Amino acid sequence: MKCSYQIGILFICCFFSCAPAQKESPDAAEDAPKIVFVTGDEEYRSEESMPMLAAILERELGAETVVGYSLDSSGVIDPNNVYHISKLDELADADLLVLFTRFRQLPAEMAAKITDYAESGRPLVGFRTSTHAFRYTEEEDSALMHLNDEWPTRVFGQQWITHHGHFEDGHGRLTEVTLVDDQADNPILNGVEPFEAYSWLYHVDGGDWQLAGDSEPLLMGHSLRSNHEEAGRLDEFPLDNPVAWTKTYTGASGQPARVFFTTLGHPFDFKEESMRKLALNGIYWALGREGDIPAGGVKADFATPYAPNNSGFGELYKPGVRPASR
Repeated sequence: MKCSYQIGILFICCFFSCAPAQKESPDAAEDAPKIVFVTGDEEYRSEESMPMLAAILERELGAETVVGYSLDSSGVIDPNNVYHISKLDELADADLLVLFTRFRQLPAEMAAKITDYAESGRPLVGFRTSTHAFRYTEEEDSALMHLNDEWPTRVFGQQWITHHGHFEDGHGRLTEVTLVDDQADNPILNGVEPFEAYSWLYHVDGGDWQLAGDSEPLLMGHSLRSNHEEAGRLDEFPLDNPVAWTKTYTGASGQPARVFFTTLGHPFDFKEESMRKLALNGIYWALGREGDIPAGGVKADFATPYAPNNSGFGELYKPGVRPASR
């Protein structure tokens, strides 16, 4: 009798241990954020780095991710097409916008989908050239020219000013990145170690310029080679500048939105685990998920192969790639 009882218990244990894992509860599925990545820069291969981050977030956060690209008329990714970005309709119900664009001249109705999102009070994350996300120069676009400088300053904390120079792009580290001492306990910096970036340092603070609003620097960059130093202009453009910060933006909704921004973003920067952790942690924080950031930072192992082309203008991006193939 005792033997039969033990066999029965063993059968029950085996049944439950071998049973398929239960699917996520409806509540868990509802908690999965929708993150829309808007790419479109002809220099830094955002069409490669942002899908890489999206894949990690799908794995680690269970996020629904959408990536919009600059496309040509046949649907092929063309970062040089400054007049188009796909998937902008997806921003209507997005929980987070991640922007990495440069000098776009989008039609007014496309630009409005981005700016309407910003005014909604939902969080934003921006990379590098989003300090100059738009560039309108034609008289017929005069109503959009506030997007050139005023808009990124209000939303992200700064506009395009200058940088310390790019020397042999992608063939050497040009910025030493360190943590701001009094921000060491900030969850965005969990697992982030000092590193040297391929990104040449952007000037955003110092001289006649300062970060706007309640911007709070998290990381500082020190230029390892500077054309401003060579020209004797360090009183205007010092060798040390913030490279990552948080702020809030209150738009038409009246609801303060969390904003995370970094001026880093060279395609080779993302080969650094600390850079990926910075980006992922910043996204978690923007979503209000800082409590879910592990002490060592979000797991940043690649979820898909990442072998980006180097930075640079012209035809240096991967040709003939369609979004569906990523």
